[in-house]
Amino acid sequence: MITDTRRRIQEEIDKSLTQLDQLVKITKLPIITDKNGSPLWVDVRELDLRYQIPVKKIYKFYEGLGKGKVMATKCPKCGAIYFPPQADCSKCRSSDLEWIEMPAEGEVVAFTKIFVKPVSFSHYPDYYVVVARMSNGVNVTAWYRGKDQPKVGERVKLNVVERDPEGYLTYEFEPWG
Repeated sequence: MITDTRRRIQEEIDKSLTQLDQLVKITKLPIITDKNGSPLWVDVRELDLRYQIPVKKIYKFYEGLGKGKVMATKCPKCGAIYFPPQADCSKCRSSDLEWIEMPAEGEVVAFTKIFVKPVSFSHYPDYYVVVARMSNGVNVTAWYRGKDQPKVGERVKLNVVERDPEGYLTYEFEPWG
């Protein structure tokens, strides 16, 4: 599944680079027009980046996703809640934070529609990203899966989902009810 996605993305990149090469030969400028008609400068140098991030101290977050739960950390000394989770409290410098499950219910406080995507997300149609204040007061940023544009003040539900076509677990919002 990941191999197929990687192949499709590489095909899109190759197609775009071929078009860019042709455009630069004609205009002598690496400028393309996005779907809204706005000019975009495109670097002709390629950057292929794969990275690894150590997650030992927050591995319970990923275990939670596997169980259908979105987890955060909470400081037992000062009560600060961290999402995404972190291993140490930046307010009182305490370690040994506790794990808590994030509430499902939140309210949209801001949103944006993503038109220009990184290449690794170019196979997705335009999508919304929402910031929602959860019922415990913590703001969460995630994709929004509603039929219509989200609205500030709208109630949303935080869900664990499988992101297709990559096949990995993540979290996103949907309209509540």
